[in-house]
Amino acid sequence: MKNLFLSLSRSKKQLVAAIIDLVCFPAIFFLSLALQSKLQGGFTKNHLWLAIITATTGVVVFSSMGLYQAVIRYIDHKIAVTITGGATITACVLLLSMAIIDTQALDIKFAVVYWLFVTAYFLFTRFAARSYFNRRGENKVRVAIYGAGRAGSLLANAIKPGNEYSPVLFIDDDPQRVNTTICGIKVHHSSKLEKLAEAHGLKAVLLAMPQLGPREQRVILDRLARLSLKIKVTPPINTLVKGKARVEDVRQIEIEDLLSRDVVAPNPELLSVCITGKSVLVSGAGGSIGSELCRQIISLNPLRIVLLDISEYSLYAIEQELREYNITQELCVEIIGFVGSVLDTEKCTRILAAFSVDTVYHAAAYKHVPVVEHNPIEGIHNNAFGTLSLATAAMAANVACFVLVSTDKAVRPTNVMGATKRLAELILQAFARRGTATRFSMVRFGNVLGSSGSVVPLFRKQITAGGPITLTHPEITRYFMTIPEAAQLVIQAGAMGHGGDVFVLDMGDPVRIADLATRMIHLSGQEVKSPETPDGAIEIKYIGLRPGEKLYEELLIGDNVTGTDHPLIRRAQEKELEWDKLHSMLNLMSNACERFDYPEVRRLLLALVEEYNPAAEIEDHIWRRLASATAAKTAIMRDSEEPRDLEESLAK
Repeated sequence: MKNLFLSLSRSKKQLVAAIIDLVCFPAIFFLSLALQSKLQGGFTKNHLWLAIITATTGVVVFSSMGLYQAVIRYIDHKIAVTITGGATITACVLLLSMAIIDTQALDIKFAVVYWLFVTAYFLFTRFAARSYFNRRGENKVRVAIYGAGRAGSLLANAIKPGNEYSPVLFIDDDPQRVNTTICGIKVHHSSKLEKLAEAHGLKAVLLAMPQLGPREQRVILDRLARLSLKIKVTPPINTLVKGKARVEDVRQIEIEDLLSRDVVAPNPELLSVCITGKSVLVSGAGGSIGSELCRQIISLNPLRIVLLDISEYSLYAIEQELREYNITQELCVEIIGFVGSVLDTEKCTRILAAFSVDTVYHAAAYKHVPVVEHNPIEGIHNNAFGTLSLATAAMAANVACFVLVSTDKAVRPTNVMGATKRLAELILQAFARRGTATRFSMVRFGNVLGSSGSVVPLFRKQITAGGPITLTHPEITRYFMTIPEAAQLVIQAGAMGHGGDVFVLDMGDPVRIADLATRMIHLSGQEVKSPETPDGAIEIKYIGLRPGEKLYEELLIGDNVTGTDHPLIRRAQEKELEWDKLHSMLNLMSNACERFDYPEVRRLLLALVEEYNPAAEIEDHIWRRLASATAAKTAIMRDSEEPRDLEESLAK
């Protein structure tokens, strides 16, 4: 019956409620007569007319006051005012009707009794209906709401009618609120949460303090993470105020919430100088950083945005997203997508020239350390020679600004990926010293949360599967930044370039990956399985460092660093190579790559990137297979020659 009623349209629900009230009004009228002993002479025609008048008037009055428009599941104590006002008007109409229709047996006392019954009827039926429709059985998750302020009370009222959460108690650090009752729920101090969680069978905590900054929020989250309760966060306060909050809007706390930093407002001038009204190209447009660059670029209203990606699907996905944004925001940005490689210098030159590109953001790169370590020649082709190719095309097409998205792994690299990115930086630095019209700059930063190469998506998948979480080393640390913040800073840094600049983003403090994994397990409401906690659900296993992987990453090669106009962007002065020397060695490198001469490729990479200190031997799959085959063949030949040598010695 309940589901049938809930499945009706809004207008039909209102009609059902009005019909029920239309039937009950006469019943209330005759009940009032009976209690006042006014029916001793039986029903009269006048009684019938009064019953019809009061019923019709009552439905009209309550409808005009919005009673039937109110959603029963969401009503609160404020509806009592509406009901009292409607009952008063209805009783006054009854008195007026009694004065017109000659009913000497009825008086003001009868009207007061009738008013009391109407008020009681509507209060009882509405709140009973709310209780009935809000009851969802025992499957609702028992939760505590952290924050007993306005957001907390709005959140409690928003989730009560749902079938997912049951708010059991409020938690707050304000002593003025502790031991008070809000929305019928008692407020407790946060210091008692651990005991309260066990006593009340809490499964989750909903954080309802949207006004907190990231730093204050992290303090609370770190405290809550130790309780092994699922932690979720309220939607923005404006959605609660407007009544738009839904259960689906209460999202789980992500690790990004723990690692995010206080927001530094972007400089609008730096954001727009290379983009607004300009023609902009993004290479690797479908990747993690490239796609976010595209999103932020289109919001700055460029003349056009040119997308270049070697992946057809990635290009299609970001192009469709941008076109939809273009329509919804009523923009007139021209969007053009190209499937192609940055290694195709001729095609890149034609694209840049044909669409009069002013600014290039070069985000196309192979970035997975183990993958590039096992495919070093492809890594060199794409990361180093791809940068050389696109930069050459940019100069030929008179592009004004060229920004390379670099990485902290380019600093004293121990792997091929980092060495190729440092080589890409050296190429652009050398180009900048040649006095070209194109202004080259590089932006170096660490890991971005949620990217395809980040550990965060992997950890989420492993936790969902029940573990274990695999880590390479207990002491490994990394710098982290959110993708939107990184893209925003890349755009601003590129606008400050003079030519050959290496910009370094302030990544905050490095994060120990083991701590990151532990936090993510706790945020999921589970415990780490260890000798101290054998009943934990998720185990952390250490599998050893991968080829070329470093324990610690750095952002600067030397100490020669200066500030910029932005507090999170610094400018580094680092060693460069002259173009003539670099050019000749790149030619040798290209020839060695074509011959698949892995030892020569490594020798040249070591010569070009002086800081390169490989942590592993040559790990290319082809090289290792051929080397193993050669070693096996040599061993067989040596074994077959030993008997012959023995026979010759005996003969002598």
